[in-house]
Amino acid sequence: MWKDFREFAIKGNVIDMAIGVIIGAAFGKIVSSLLADVLMPPIGLLMGNVDFSSLFFSLNGQAYPSLAAAKAAGAPTLNYGVFLNTLLDFTIVAFVVFLVIKQINRLKRQAPAVAPATPTTKNCPFCFSNISLQASRCAHCTSELAAGQPAVAGR
Repeated sequence: MWKDFREFAIKGNVIDMAIGVIIGAAFGKIVSSLLADVLMPPIGLLMGNVDFSSLFFSLNGQAYPSLAAAKAAGAPTLNYGVFLNTLLDFTIVAFVVFLVIKQINRLKRQAPAVAPATPTTKNCPFCFSNISLQASRCAHCTSELAAGQPAVAGR
C-alpha cells in the first residue's frame, strides 16, 4: 500500500495540487489585503466614515461603542460587517478564478490542430472493400487494379 501511495504522490498530481493550494492561499491573502487595505477604506469614507469590519449587532440588547468593547464584555454579537468583508473577498477571488479558467479554456481551444494522418488505405473501385494503397489486386474480389485507375476515397 505504501508503494502505491508513493507512486501516486510522485506522479505529479499530488505535487501539482499542493502547489495550487499554496499559490491559492497566497493569492487569497493578497485579495484580503486588497479588500481590507485598499478597497474598503474609500468605500467606507464614501458611506460616511464607516469601517465595515466594526459593524455588528449586539444580541443581548445592550449598546456597545465598538465590536472590541462588546467582545471584551463577552456579549454575543452578530458581526455582519466582517461577513460583508468576507463575502466581498470571496466574490473577488471567485471572479479572478473565473477569469483565469476562462483564459485557460480559450488557450486550450486555440491549441494547434494536429495535421490529419495521411491515408494508408483506399477502397476497391469494384467491391468497395478497404485495401492498401500499394495494392495492385484486391484481396477481397481479386480484381486487378490498373496503375492509373482512380481509387475511391478511403474510409
